[in-house]
Amino acid sequence: MRILRTDDYRFSGLADYPFAPNYLDVGPGLRMHYIDEGHADQKPVVMLHGEPSWSYLWRHVIPPVSQAGHRVLAPDLIGFGKSDKPADINDYSYDNHLAWLNDWLTRLDLNNITLVCQNWGSLLGLRLVAEHPERFERIIVGNGMLPTGEGGVPAMFTAWKAFARYSPWFPVSRIIQLGTARTLSRAELAAYEAPFPSALYKAGARAFPRLVPVSAQDPASLANRAAWEVLKKWRKPFITCFSSGDPIHQGGDRYLQRHIPGAHGQPHITLRGGHFLQEDSPEDFARIIIDACKNVLAA
Repeated sequence: MRILRTDDYRFSGLADYPFAPNYLDVGPGLRMHYIDEGHADQKPVVMLHGEPSWSYLWRHVIPPVSQAGHRVLAPDLIGFGKSDKPADINDYSYDNHLAWLNDWLTRLDLNNITLVCQNWGSLLGLRLVAEHPERFERIIVGNGMLPTGEGGVPAMFTAWKAFARYSPWFPVSRIIQLGTARTLSRAELAAYEAPFPSALYKAGARAFPRLVPVSAQDPASLANRAAWEVLKKWRKPFITCFSSGDPIHQGGDRYLQRHIPGAHGQPHITLRGGHFLQEDSPEDFARIIIDACKNVLAA
């Protein structure tokens, strides 16, 4: 496996990103970066980003949650952010991403976790919950799902999948802007480009769309259906926090609420914004997380 590592200088002076770096090897010569803010003896809140973003997406959500007394961890998935980036697109599979993230989670020995996930963070995070339900205390999903390939596929996703695979041009910052209602500053756009000094570093970002199961025959479909059997019995708190302007996940919140017992009676909310609700409504998103963590877990 040929592994690329983005030079640190590309991350110097990023706007609103004062967090100290932390690293953990999750494979031979394969380093995962993560933010770890707050007190280590507090219950962890794990924030998982999607594609093609990285932990920078959570920069306005992390401080208020950590200042409320929680330990907040936000890893960069392999292929993104400050984490290492295999150069071959075939090195990125659903199973590999799960193995890398599972290694990170178990080696840090995280327990009593509040999972906060969005986009591909949900496809990975909800699988982790199914594999380690004893480690998780509550789940908050924003603009995310765990697809099995048995339902319809939005036309926009089909177009996005084709673009990611075949387009010679893959402008990460413009993709983030298209999914954000507010106008990002030049500094913010530059921060989203920082992990990718050239096209060689973008294999992970290009790989994700083709890994989403779109039929029952897809490799991940069986495992995702098995995970759903766990989620359908999940009675710990499950909260949806979707946005009003995400065309890909519209209606997904209602599906989750109907099929996961722990969602019943929870304070589900719709926030204003696009796909990247962390950019459009970070204060409100943070407040939902803080309020959820205040509630004592029912026995």
